[in-house]
Amino acid sequence: MTDDAGHRTAPSAGALYPLELYLATAAGVDHFDPARHVLTRVSDGDPRSALHDAALAQSAVLEAPVVFVIAAVYARTAGKYGPRAERYVHLEAGHAAQNIVLQAVALGLASVPIGDFDDERVQAALGLPPDQQPLYLIPVGQRRA
Repeated sequence: MTDDAGHRTAPSAGALYPLELYLATAAGVDHFDPARHVLTRVSDGDPRSALHDAALAQSAVLEAPVVFVIAAVYARTAGKYGPRAERYVHLEAGHAAQNIVLQAVALGLASVPIGDFDDERVQAALGLPPDQQPLYLIPVGQRRA
């Protein structure tokens, strides 16, 4: 949150904020609550192997200590913008992903945005609610030598 009105660091059409952020680690899956600025445990157990399989065996998903997952609730934006909602949600996801990648660089870490994965398998691996569609996997970790 960037102010008391609930605005965030990535622009959002109509300030409707359709994105949900999850972190997948060896310990489990956590959901980020931006209003309280806290992580809430969704499930225990390492989901990265299942995410790796869902992401066509891209090694960064398995090797990184954390995988940020951006998911979308299209209905939040569709109520106001109808058929243009999908475009606006995708633009917002790009802005949010860029913020994660830029922060990783600022911390001296490596990251890679991944969009090539099986949506249903990612949903299953993370236990996402049916109305949340995964858009990005962003593994973050130490740079390789």
